[in-house]
Amino acid sequence: MVENRQKTSILRAASTVALFTLLSRIFGFARDMVVANYFGAKSMADAFFIAFRIPNMLRQLTAEGALSAAFVPLFTKTALEDRKKAFRFANNLLVTLSIFLTAITVIAIIFAPLLLKGIAVGFTGEPEKFQLTVHLTRLLFPYLILISLAAVFMGMLNTMHHFSSPAASPVMLNIAIILAAIFLRNAFSLPVYSLVVGVLVGGFLQLAIQIPFAIKEGWGFEWVFEPGHDLIKRIVLLTIPATFGIAVAEINLFVDTMLASLLREGSVSYLYYAQRLVQFPMGVFGVAMSTALLPALSVQSGKKEVGQMIETISKSYRATMFLIVPSMVGLFVLREPIVQLIYEHGEFTHVSTQQTAFTLAFFCFGLLGFSGVKIFVSAFYAMGDTKTPVKIAATTMILNIVFNLLLMKPLQAGGLALATSLSSTINMLALVWLLSKRLGGMDGPRIWRSFMWIGLASLAMAAAIWLAWGAVFGNGYTFVGLAAMLFLAVTIYLAAAALLKLDEIGYVTATLRRKLSAKRV
Repeated sequence: MVENRQKTSILRAASTVALFTLLSRIFGFARDMVVANYFGAKSMADAFFIAFRIPNMLRQLTAEGALSAAFVPLFTKTALEDRKKAFRFANNLLVTLSIFLTAITVIAIIFAPLLLKGIAVGFTGEPEKFQLTVHLTRLLFPYLILISLAAVFMGMLNTMHHFSSPAASPVMLNIAIILAAIFLRNAFSLPVYSLVVGVLVGGFLQLAIQIPFAIKEGWGFEWVFEPGHDLIKRIVLLTIPATFGIAVAEINLFVDTMLASLLREGSVSYLYYAQRLVQFPMGVFGVAMSTALLPALSVQSGKKEVGQMIETISKSYRATMFLIVPSMVGLFVLREPIVQLIYEHGEFTHVSTQQTAFTLAFFCFGLLGFSGVKIFVSAFYAMGDTKTPVKIAATTMILNIVFNLLLMKPLQAGGLALATSLSSTINMLALVWLLSKRLGGMDGPRIWRSFMWIGLASLAMAAAIWLAWGAVFGNGYTFVGLAAMLFLAVTIYLAAAALLKLDEIGYVTATLRRKLSAKRV
């Protein structure tokens, strides 16, 4: 009974994160539609996306991904022993992190031109575009401090089983960028500066929205600056290798962006918009599951419950596959109408639609790998092992660069996307293999069987879309037609899953029923 309640708790927490992430992604698409409408896929947009990519990547390297992976298990263990001591540990981390990241930000602002010469190589031949990117980078870097502090609060709240406000906080960023782009773009000599205002205000709101909930849980701020404290040292030791393990997909995408700056104009934007679309199902399902999984696995690992860990990982991954595989297939089949209807407005031309859809197709191949990496890496971090993922990450990063160089010329931006998909899939498979050796098994036959049946149901869904295409899209792509296609896809997939008697459909529907019942009560 305890084991079943624990699994239900993980799925319920994951569904909470998924629901708020879904809301965030919807606002994210609205944000992208606004940005695409006003800035298209031209030089100004390329400059902004490069500039924003840098603090965004460092967020993964220094904070949100790697830090959370190291912080949550330590905070969980400390809170179980002494809640007051745990909050003091959190305050020490907040102060130490603020000072460290402020120094990093100042250095980055001073040396931004040198930094960008190594990153946006293709921009150096266009002085105006390069200078704009430098200026935008300097203005956007303080976002790193705000989002990193927000990540600490996210870790605290998730450990205390509060998932809603951390998952909802990205909505604030998207709303701020949308409002800034619409109402402030004419207030600057270059409209792109309005996006900077939106990012910085949004970053502040992401932090601010979580603080009242932390106070409600018993947290109170006190100045604690003890960078030599044992727990801080352990955070640093765990975070350094965790940086590569949990952020390998982000690092690979960053390499893609750097190489895309060497390709034709718009390539950086094609990658960005395609990545945003593929992040929708990955964020709603894959990231949500891994976020809910880490605290639960940390407790099981601490109690040496190896059998329960295997069962938890297996069930979580199978539930993720149940949602990710049909998303991958549906996004691949419907990529052009989705891109056109979301982005093709104003400065975003039909050529941009075709190139973005082409790039998106190759990102789709890696969707299961992107999501799987986050889940299986969480298992290693729950056991306090951050070295194994870094070894795999280092290998796959090298593979990504090799694949990039081989594929970028014949496939342009699509080749960079395919390279990332291939390297992330290899990363996931290596993690599974080593985790299976570590735990003495990984429920492989059941995972493989689920994958085969889920794949079959997804193919039935794809066939239905293909057969209905002419009748629905015969007169051109429309939002009504796309909605009809999505409804048809979901209906056919769920019907096929029920016909095949997939266990995973029971997990998902049972969790939704419990959440709806809880809301009624």
